[in-house]
Amino acid sequence: MQKKYLYEYAVIRLVPRIEREEFFNVGLILFSKEARFIRVRIHLDTNRWNAFHTELDKEWVINHLHSFEKIAHADPTCTAPIATLEIAERFRWLTAVRSASIQTSRPHPGFSAHPEETFEKLFEELIL
Repeated sequence: MQKKYLYEYAVIRLVPRIEREEFFNVGLILFSKEARFIRVRIHLDTNRWNAFHTELDKEWVINHLHSFEKIAHADPTCTAPIATLEIAERFRWLTAVRSASIQTSRPHPGFSAHPEETFEKLFEELIL
């Protein structure tokens, strides 16, 4: 029997106007401590962006969303000290509750023998 790893995932959300509490999904974070796996992918849908008539600066949003990827993957070009932390600490920092235009859902657990495949399936279901 193939080993199944405990994983956690969270959806990255864009909240164009905090006071309205409306959001749309723009990315996914999946983490498994035992599998030593963390992955983030961002997808900012232009149609959804336009539907919210947001006054947010799109370039600012894109830069901040990509910082999630850089931190999660410990990108050497990332100057944030968080990017140097262990995988679990990076995941906890990225999924911390915040009141900002970019937020995450609460983490959800699961088991998977193939975290990469699970990530792809969840990304397709929840983000695209």
